[in-house]
Amino acid sequence: MRVRIRAMARLTGIREPTLRAWERRYGFPRPMRSEGNNYRVYSREEVDAVRRVARLVQLDGLSVSEAIAMVVSASRDMPPGAERLQECFWPAALLMDSDEMTRVLETARQALDVDTYCDGLLLPLLREMGSRLDIAREHVASALVRHRLWQVLSSVESHALGPRALLACPPGDFHEGGLLGLGVQLKRKGWRVTMMGADTPADALRAACEQLSPDMVALSFVQERERTEFQSLLEGALRACSPMPVVVGGPGAREHLMTTFNLGARYAESAQELIALWNQARSAQNRS
Repeated sequence: MRVRIRAMARLTGIREPTLRAWERRYGFPRPMRSEGNNYRVYSREEVDAVRRVARLVQLDGLSVSEAIAMVVSASRDMPPGAERLQECFWPAALLMDSDEMTRVLETARQALDVDTYCDGLLLPLLREMGSRLDIAREHVASALVRHRLWQVLSSVESHALGPRALLACPPGDFHEGGLLGLGVQLKRKGWRVTMMGADTPADALRAACEQLSPDMVALSFVQERERTEFQSLLEGALRACSPMPVVVGGPGAREHLMTTFNLGARYAESAQELIALWNQARSAQNRS
């Protein structure tokens, strides 16, 4: 699609004099010139870019220069580094532009290896959403990123004889992004992973443990809780999973390490630490 400046103004809501002023002052947008009459001619990509600038200015209160800088930095010729791709994701997230976010994530999937894709892009995006986005934008953006993590988890081949991990979030905790990242890392290290996901009640944990007899149960506590509530939830999970070992992680558990240890659970910050705890437990069993 190619349009002249009058159509560009109609499609974007930005007046023709303003478009010309932006072009002079910021070098944005950059129309082609038609042969013969030298009219400005804009591509579909330029129309979309001007729309994104307009929305950043109108909805988020950015200055024109800030909005243009954001949109230009998210150009389609972006280099494939994880940090650069993060920079391209946030303007689209602010605009709730699902198509643009999907494009950035797909570019990342094709350009990055699996570890960098998950640990260098997807998980950092999830961690920063709470501080960068309001609730509505966070819901839209996090759903897209979690979907990508599920895709990666499903694509990693399971080892038939590997140890099995059962992964879940406790009741009331709906932030499963870190748990999905853990699942990807464990599967890539030869584990079989069963993902129960967000808001898993103790009865569901019990049924899964009886059916699968996992080698390890990992619970991700992200939501902040008072000590008594955390203790009650962990006690219920330990009863449900007994005698399987339980490892907890996440910022919501980090605040209650003493309670975790007193109840007989373990704490791990990463897949590597979880595997080390499992190896220690297995060595202790072999010696006994």
